Amino acid sequence: MKKKSRNIFGLLLLAISMSQVSGQEARTISLNEAVDLGLKNSKNLKIDAAKIEETTSQWVEAKNRQLPDFKLGASYLHLFSPTVDLKTGSSAASNLKVNNLMYGSANLTFPIYAGGRIKYGIQSAKYLVEASKLMAENDKNAIVFNISQAYNNLFKASQIIKVLEENLNASRKRDETFLKLENNGLMARNDRLKAQLQTANIELQLLDANNNYNIANINMDLLLGLPETTILKVDDAYITALQESQAVSYYLTQANQNRKDLQAMDYQMKAANIGAKAAKAESLPSFALTGGYFAADVPGFVTVTNAINVGVGVQYNLDNLWKKNSSLLKAKAREQQVQANNELLNDQIKLEVNREYQNSLLAQKKIEVYQRALEQAEENFRITKNKYDNGLANITDLLDADASLISAKVNLINAKADASLAYKKLLQTSGILNQ
Repeated sequence: MKKKSRNIFGLLLLAISMSQVSGQEARTISLNEAVDLGLKNSKNLKIDAAKIEETTSQWVEAKNRQLPDFKLGASYLHLFSPTVDLKTGSSAASNLKVNNLMYGSANLTFPIYAGGRIKYGIQSAKYLVEASKLMAENDKNAIVFNISQAYNNLFKASQIIKVLEENLNASRKRDETFLKLENNGLMARNDRLKAQLQTANIELQLLDANNNYNIANINMDLLLGLPETTILKVDDAYITALQESQAVSYYLTQANQNRKDLQAMDYQMKAANIGAKAAKAESLPSFALTGGYFAADVPGFVTVTNAINVGVGVQYNLDNLWKKNSSLLKAKAREQQVQANNELLNDQIKLEVNREYQNSLLAQKKIEVYQRALEQAEENFRITKNKYDNGLANITDLLDADASLISAKVNLINAKADASLAYKKLLQTSGILNQ
């Protein structure tokens, strides 16, 4: 009775789980569809877009420095009984009462030469915009892999569920047969209980598999921007055709040509070089064309109009003669830092590509081993089943062979899925996954 109640309890748990799934929205999705949806709704890419807008605004700000500045100003002042003493010798001027003052001005300044600071500032800002765009593309490549990884986990969980459900049905039918044999006195009760224990173990494995599937499903929903109640069904043909790897030199070449973070580092290096030139230019004078208009009115005293002026302004900081150019020191340190980071990134890329290449080869070799193991497990189960039917093997041998067969099927599914993901990781480190 206890064994029956345990089986009934397991069936109830499975029924509850299936009823919850059936009450939720289901959606079949391929890997390409998942990638497109994930990129569209990625919060990380939205952050990258905001960073691009920020660097673009800095570029616009740098370009604005080459445009003229035009300022307007006007004031009205009320004066409280000022003392006015004009040295004109006129008694009328001495008795002058000034209570109001109004004046206005317009000033135009057009930069002619700033030692290259404006030009270098524009170039540096432009390079940083390109670098931010490339880093966004690099993040997109990483997001594609994350989505592929989540899809891979969902696929593995769904396939394991299918294997376990198939074996659970077969195990239950076997229990029914063994129960009839026991009732007819053709099987020992202990042997029948061993078979039921195997069925219970498969039920527990199936519960774990369903739990893993639900967790993987929620993770996938969040990555794709879908409601977490959406049940996703993966494409069964996801790993039917595995790609054959090229030589490792091919992926190293692809990485040097397509890694967006490496290209972004090149633009950061260019920006650092330009920054050093801009820092040197700070010790040079700047010239600007100036123009202005001034008007003033002191009621009862003087009115000034059409006071137009044009000239050339020169600005030079004399303290540059005895102060060290700290901006230049910072710019050179920045150049050295970026150069070191560039060398470090190149070493990391070589290590990553070689490591993922070896992992991909290992994953493909594991498929061959697990395929042979499955064939051996199937043959072992067939032979053991034939021996058992002919009284040459006991129930323990049969159940062990059955458990080994289930394990071999699960291992092969995992191996194929892992090999597919390992190849995608290799493509990511080579910078061509999103292509």
